[in-house]
Amino acid sequence: MEQGIDTWRLGARTFRSRLLVGTGKYKDLDATRRAVMASGAEVVTVAVRRTNLGQNPGEPNLLDVLPPERFTILPNTAGCYSADEAVRTCRLARELLGDHRLVKLEVIGDKDSLFPDMMETIKAAEVLVREGFEVMVYTTDDPVAAKRLEAMGCAAVMPLAAPIGSGLGIRNPLNIRMIVENAQVPVLVDAGVGTASDAAVAMELGCDGVLMNTAIAAARDPVLMAEAMRKAVEAGRDAYRAGRMARRMHADPSSPIAGLIV
Repeated sequence: MEQGIDTWRLGARTFRSRLLVGTGKYKDLDATRRAVMASGAEVVTVAVRRTNLGQNPGEPNLLDVLPPERFTILPNTAGCYSADEAVRTCRLARELLGDHRLVKLEVIGDKDSLFPDMMETIKAAEVLVREGFEVMVYTTDDPVAAKRLEAMGCAAVMPLAAPIGSGLGIRNPLNIRMIVENAQVPVLVDAGVGTASDAAVAMELGCDGVLMNTAIAAARDPVLMAEAMRKAVEAGRDAYRAGRMARRMHADPSSPIAGLIV
């Protein structure tokens, strides 16, 4: 087992919290702030095309309640359906956030499932990596695609667990495990988590973290759910580090039967 404080690295950055959270779908910025604080997250992702980061003077600014001095802001390309759109959005985020280079790339291929368009994703990743961006990339749960994105220079791969916002949980744990075992960069489950047990499963598979939004924002009590997700991620990570017992075909009594008094 690892010793000392359990951290993970993303490029030159080191984090303790393995829960990354989104900032959309809340009723207002105060609700966003309270849920994010309860989650313990250090990284918060922001949809650049849907959120005011200063491009709309006079309107409420997310950075006023989640200041970059306290949180690592992860601008994302939600709502982009082409490589060109995604690249432009990342360049805009870089300008708005003072040459900020860490981005979450997602290029959607289908408006109903919100599955990624992998050809456009790869095209955008090539451009962004070449321009010096640190790209965390939303991908299918295909181990081959994940390895290719890593080889291109992406800083992290983020396979979906299930369709975005579905809350269906980890639908293909085998593929997630294969991605983790073959990766030399952080692997974070992105999309599909619905409740705390889903987050724990993702961490037990060996993922470096979990990113979620709807599972918290759409809960009846978002703040309480954020707390639950924080605990689940921590518990799942501890279970992974501890090493689970082997699965057995038959019972193995907790108390030895040898030496029983007859």
